Amino acid sequence: MSVYLDYNASTPIDERVLEGMIAVYHNFYGNPDSRTHEFGTNAQKQVENARGQVASLLGVAKNEVVFTSGATESDNMAILGLSEYGIANNKKHIITTAIEHKAILEPIKILEKRGFKIDYISPNESGRIDAQLLLNKVRSDTLLVSISHANNETGIIQPVEEIGDTLSKMDIYFHIDAAQSCGKLVEELKSTKYDLLSLAGHKMYGPQGIGALILRMKKYKRPPIKPIMFGGGQEGGLRPGTLPVALIVGLGKACEIAEQEHTKAIDGYRQTKKILISELVASGVAFEINGDQQYCMPNTLNVSFLGVDSEALMLATKQYCSVSNGSACSSHDYKPSHVLAAMGLSDERIESAIRISWGKGYYDLAEIHKMLDVIKELA
Repeated sequence: MSVYLDYNASTPIDERVLEGMIAVYHNFYGNPDSRTHEFGTNAQKQVENARGQVASLLGVAKNEVVFTSGATESDNMAILGLSEYGIANNKKHIITTAIEHKAILEPIKILEKRGFKIDYISPNESGRIDAQLLLNKVRSDTLLVSISHANNETGIIQPVEEIGDTLSKMDIYFHIDAAQSCGKLVEELKSTKYDLLSLAGHKMYGPQGIGALILRMKKYKRPPIKPIMFGGGQEGGLRPGTLPVALIVGLGKACEIAEQEHTKAIDGYRQTKKILISELVASGVAFEINGDQQYCMPNTLNVSFLGVDSEALMLATKQYCSVSNGSACSSHDYKPSHVLAAMGLSDERIESAIRISWGKGYYDLAEIHKMLDVIKELA
């Protein structure tokens, strides 16, 4: 079986998380909104305990945590859910970046079709947005700035703290997609000022199908989000549907583990990256690392093996290493990376780029060496 190196797409579930979920399926199968009997009450207690675990990881209040199906739904709620307020208050300008995940870009395109004006900020070759360039685009009618904390393809960390500090003094909502950073850059997120934040359980050793949208309170009021789905009054009226108690408990446990173990995990990520780069250099294979590593997530490496087509490389090495060449959401309809293109990289470099992303612990380098041998043959 190949070595799994696609953690930015999805992580395996932590055994402690799975154990907690199984206990829920066995013992807390009531509907948490059934308030007339103890089965519902006990399920609700499990939900609220998990809400507290999510809140603790991020340093927010429990009533600022809204459970969703994942970061994509959270992004859609944050962006589309503000549109009614924006229209009513003549604030129909949004700022985002050209390197966002489709979960941000596509709902923004919907608002663009509805008459909203959008500014897309591009990075330079470093993959990092110039915070001042973005802030210079702020206007009197700006409703929202929406940006990912860490890019899912390159791992480049964006200057959200600087942007958040400035926007906090303005009547503008700031949304961060923290799918790739939540549970890893723990202290950074706690110190960042934002209004809305998206996260996903399956990016941090939790289950797939669960996430959260954080709605920070200002003067005892949450951002004026309106629901984008209808059919029930769950989650403060923002998201209809029976709460998936086991998934929520799994997310809560994953957050608890991340809060306790993130420092050790970061050290492991960094050590793995150091070894991987060292092995690449020693192999003699021609490569270019994409994105400024000074600002990169410690568990991500986007690298171009010059002269080797990334699709051919992945097919030839899949028995050794499971890697990708971009967002998993786009893999069925592959197109050259819009992220790398926005960075101004050449077509050759884009077409030969793969993303390697790893988890906690260490790896057997034998399979990595096999992949490098294949690259030498293809080059």
